[in-house]
Amino acid sequence: MTDFNLREPSPDWERIRKTVRHEEPDRVPLLEALVEYPVQSQFLGREVASDDIKSQVEFYYRAGYDSVPITVSAMAFGKVDDASPISKVIREKMLKDETDKQDMTKWSLEYASFINDREDFEKFPWEELEKAELLSQLYEVKDYLPEGMKVIANSGKIFTLVWMLMGFNNFATKLIMDEQLVSDIFHKVAHIQLNLLDKIFDIPYVGAVWIVDDLAFGTGPIISPQAYRDHVFPWYKKIAKKCHENDVLLFQHSDGDLNSLMEDIIDIGSDLLHPIDPTCMSFKETKEKYGDRLAFAGNVSNELLRSATTDEIDERVKYLIKTVAPNGGYCLAAGNSVTEWGNFNNYIAMLKAAEKYGQYPI
Repeated sequence: MTDFNLREPSPDWERIRKTVRHEEPDRVPLLEALVEYPVQSQFLGREVASDDIKSQVEFYYRAGYDSVPITVSAMAFGKVDDASPISKVIREKMLKDETDKQDMTKWSLEYASFINDREDFEKFPWEELEKAELLSQLYEVKDYLPEGMKVIANSGKIFTLVWMLMGFNNFATKLIMDEQLVSDIFHKVAHIQLNLLDKIFDIPYVGAVWIVDDLAFGTGPIISPQAYRDHVFPWYKKIAKKCHENDVLLFQHSDGDLNSLMEDIIDIGSDLLHPIDPTCMSFKETKEKYGDRLAFAGNVSNELLRSATTDEIDERVKYLIKTVAPNGGYCLAAGNSVTEWGNFNNYIAMLKAAEKYGQYPI
């Protein structure tokens, strides 16, 4: 591993728990739902792949995190890929032609939709998705997890998976013209997620469930707040209730302008919201308005991580820590995820700035 002159790792999940309780731990925690594998590879000096759990754990440990994110959803955080369970089910159970199975435009939810009407819904191979092995990496990580670290189970995508299965235009039309169909699809997708939770809660090293589900554009919610209240938020609320009954935290991710949904997010029971999209939300105002009821993570924008100087990264981290970290309630993270198209040196600068400015008291 390349030596980046970072502090000696000392993972402690209690840092996250204290932060969420609006207490001050020893330092501002680092938190990410995703650091893309090329970034992990550059950090460790060797290739890290999606199935290389041992190296992933080593990366998060060496980089100074208190947790390791593991996907337990039908869709991974980030782009739709061929390794996602939903992609495998579509390729193997819905496509007969071998050429189509190799053609991304035929199986990827970014290019094709698969539920246009009630008949499609009833024919969809839901049972295969329910049988898909979503927890194997969650079990495997036990062999490599250092003392003090916990796992975050990246779940959710209830909203995203529904509209992508339908295609957005069809989804929006059916939300008006055939709302019962939309409701039934939400019910099916949500129950697949809910049924996983009991298995997840049996794993003692899972510290949080992270709902990764984009709800907004830069100008506001993707659908009306009332439609979310009717079809999405009740499922989130069930997840939150189950998490808290099992002493597991609930984190939520959504890009975009969430100002009109903030009271709903708090009402769901979310413990932490990520990333307070720096392109359209004021972190200072959000913390002042909601910071006594919700913890936050994020806000080092991906545009900065791509194109800023290391000094500018240092200043941004310093500003965030000085502005929103006092009295707890804040974890340092990127403005979305740590992407391979960012500047790797800027990512290292973010980690170093966290060390420089993040010691409590601030």
